[in-house]
Amino acid sequence: MPKLSTCLWFDDRAEEAARFYVSIFPNSRITATTYYPDGVPMPKPAGSVLTVRFILEGEEFVALNGGPQYEFSPAISIVASCDSQAEVDELWRGLSEGGEEVQCGWLTDKFGVSWQVVPREFIEMLSRPDKAAVARVVAAMMPMKKLDLAALWKAYDNA
Repeated sequence: MPKLSTCLWFDDRAEEAARFYVSIFPNSRITATTYYPDGVPMPKPAGSVLTVRFILEGEEFVALNGGPQYEFSPAISIVASCDSQAEVDELWRGLSEGGEEVQCGWLTDKFGVSWQVVPREFIEMLSRPDKAAVARVVAAMMPMKKLDLAALWKAYDNA
């Protein structure tokens, strides 16, 4: 078990969310499911899903059915780093299904979880020393919803 993992608090959709995420990301799987026990005062009925552990691309997550008192916020997001525009397109299509496309490569999925779907090349562009090129890339990125790597390179190259 890794030293760190991310816990996502759901009202009662933890299992549905875990299955959804595992269906979108390659190299992903559900590893364990626990259930609320009998005889202990809990927010959910005995026998209902308590937690679902799952792996997305080697990273462990826990989905918890903890009740309605907490909701997701864009203040915390999961970053999906992509190796190609095709991978950006595929993850964007899957994660945004039933959710909301936001801005600058961000989306909120149908469970309310915020994601950043980002090409690795974009991150590399931002760390290059040409400040004018970086400024053009950021300006090009701002109105985008799903990031367009070709348009970002065009802005970088001032083409």
